[in-house]
Amino acid sequence: MDSFTPEKRSEIMSKIRSKDTRPEFIVRKLLHKLGYRFRIHSKALPGKPDIVLKKYRTAIFINGCFWHHHKGCKRSNWPKSNKDYWIPKIKRTIQRDSESHKKLQILGWNVLVIWECETKKTENLFEIIRNIDIEKNLIV
Repeated sequence: MDSFTPEKRSEIMSKIRSKDTRPEFIVRKLLHKLGYRFRIHSKALPGKPDIVLKKYRTAIFINGCFWHHHKGCKRSNWPKSNKDYWIPKIKRTIQRDSESHKKLQILGWNVLVIWECETKKTENLFEIIRNIDIEKNLIV
């Protein structure tokens, strides 16, 4: 059973955004600081990547650990209430992510997924971003 009233639950859920989230801003700021230039939310590419580094043919997705079910992360627990709604919804999101990544790879794009929990420590995030190999336009 949900511990909030339907009105309170609706208010909480209405504050959750799909674009321009805090993790996205953190990644964008670091990329810009490192000298990368990028576009955001490109509708021309499958899955509308959060960040597109066209020069390096790299699409970056910044995924929420709960919404995209980051395996092994403490933030990705399956919901205990309303399972008939949430579990299929999250599984569809995982399937859609997989399909988008495959389509991008077929088109010759590199796909980098940065998880919400990875944006908490700048040094971890720096290591992830540093793995974009500028010379070969590949993610190592």
